[in-house]
Amino acid sequence: MKTEATNWIKHLFVAVGPLIALFVVVAIFGVADHFQADGGRFLTTSNFLRICTNTSTVAVAALGMTFIIIAGGIDLSAGTALALCATVLAYFLKADYSPTMAITLCLLTGCLCGLLNGILISGLKMIPFIVTLGTMSIFLGVAKLIANQTTVRPSRETQIPQWLQAYLSTRDYASVAGLPLGVWGVLVFSVIVAIALRYTVFSRHVFAIGSNESTARLCGVNVTRTKILVYTLAGLFIGIAGMYQFSRLSVGNPTSGIGMELKVIAAVVIGGGSLNGGSGTVLGTLAGAAIMTVIQSGCTQLGISNSMQDMILGLVVIIAVFVDQVRHRKQAA
Repeated sequence: MKTEATNWIKHLFVAVGPLIALFVVVAIFGVADHFQADGGRFLTTSNFLRICTNTSTVAVAALGMTFIIIAGGIDLSAGTALALCATVLAYFLKADYSPTMAITLCLLTGCLCGLLNGILISGLKMIPFIVTLGTMSIFLGVAKLIANQTTVRPSRETQIPQWLQAYLSTRDYASVAGLPLGVWGVLVFSVIVAIALRYTVFSRHVFAIGSNESTARLCGVNVTRTKILVYTLAGLFIGIAGMYQFSRLSVGNPTSGIGMELKVIAAVVIGGGSLNGGSGTVLGTLAGAAIMTVIQSGCTQLGISNSMQDMILGLVVIIAVFVDQVRHRKQAA
């Protein structure tokens, strides 16, 4: 009985740990901002909305990355694939395609990027790190080719629908129940992913592969098919994130996703996802994405330089990975 209670407490801490960390980070910056000469701006409604909006794009992409990391994989091409999707959306809007068709092609582009990664990794038995490092450059090149080495700028007046321009706007006219429509979209996608991870056979196969691929194969799991589906599903979320990126920028910039893959991966890792595979939660991923945005916002409010912000975020990622390694050592002992 005592052992069961101890295990229950451990699982509860793993589940809510990232959320507790988020509250601690918010409290630290809130207190620090309060003692600033011109403080009082961090813990405000407007800053809260700004944080939610800035978190959305990374959070959506990280939902897909959660599946990949649970399965024991990684995707370094997420950033350039996201920019490719945004560029495709901008290109077809500028070509006077309907918004529905342009967004559909954007999502299909994301799925195709994920499918390519999945086939190369699973079908050809190649290492995810190497494959996605290569496709990262491929997707960047394709985006530049589509954009003709420039930025694609559809007309805001005639070619970009009003709802898409306002999708991540924090202005009152664009809010739904106090939040931008895009933020509500993130919450809806998160609920869907959480249900899928909790109740579907597919998710059980994903967790099994991440925990021990050889054992999963012996238990009858079709590892090749499951991995391809995992990367394709993650590609769908990259396509959605590409739409979010376009909504924020209103242009298709092929280089806008460079470096974003690190934020997407970091969101999952900071949220408790293990690079060894076999663990990860939606709540943790959302908390991880929010922690990074809160740190950036808090540092900006305190006047901390961008270089220091990058160093702080890097330190947070290292600490998260260290904690994960310690946890795995204890489990193996």
